[in-house]
Amino acid sequence: MTAGLDLDALTAIDVHVHAEVSSQGGASLPGELEEASNAYFRIADTRRPTLGEIAAYYRERRMACVVFTVDAEAASGRPPVPNEEVAEAAAEHPDVIIPFASIDPARGRAGVRQARRLATGHGVRGFKFHPSVQAFFPNDRSAYPLYEVIEELGVPAVFHTGQTGIGAGAPGGGGIRLKYSNPMLIDDVAADFPGLTIILAHPSFPWQDEALAVATHKPGVHIDLSGWSPKYFPPQLVHYANSLLQDKVMFGSDYPLLTPDRWLADFDGLPIKPAVREKILKLNAARLLGLSAG
Repeated sequence: MTAGLDLDALTAIDVHVHAEVSSQGGASLPGELEEASNAYFRIADTRRPTLGEIAAYYRERRMACVVFTVDAEAASGRPPVPNEEVAEAAAEHPDVIIPFASIDPARGRAGVRQARRLATGHGVRGFKFHPSVQAFFPNDRSAYPLYEVIEELGVPAVFHTGQTGIGAGAPGGGGIRLKYSNPMLIDDVAADFPGLTIILAHPSFPWQDEALAVATHKPGVHIDLSGWSPKYFPPQLVHYANSLLQDKVMFGSDYPLLTPDRWLADFDGLPIKPAVREKILKLNAARLLGLSAG
């Protein structure tokens, strides 16, 4: 059990929350990409919450949240919110924040060493990849040493899949290429690293059927439902979440781009079985993250 987390007291676990500003006020995305993202998600209040504000927001709702930054410095030229800040926030708010990290595969051997240090020395419990923003194919062998250490550490790897709101509507999509986030590329990773727990983030438009195929075929592959209002979920995603994948699908919001309040309100309108609803909102994530009641 993660110290400070009371699973019984939680209404839900949000497995997909972004840390987008550092303690020094630096933003993780270049201005033009952030503006495009705001427009895509129709965000009126463009101020991003600090890590302390994220903790307060989720504590008020009696939820825990998995929080991470995105390290895409090689492609963007902009340093990410430091992983250490996320870990420090989790140590300060252990009743709310579950820390994940992000390491750009372009960091090579230094990234492998960083991953081990973050997990063993800072309590990081998983790693986030965004292939489209980091500009790499998930099955590129150059990333495999990083997957090897994550598999060895026994923590999950989250991969963005499908279209992204980052750069959407900007000229040329802000240079972001969607091809990197086809979930079939992650099928290779799941085959080559059978002991690695993988989370496919988001409804994987336009590759939803591919994501469902990978998740049903590979035991270690799961899906988080973040980034979309549930009322827009493809019918086949709802069907699989309610049946074959009911133990492998998890609630995620994509906060602050999409709020858990909006997500949960729209989720109430889906024809999900009551027993499955509890799995999606909390139990599946608790099991995957190694949490327990108490």
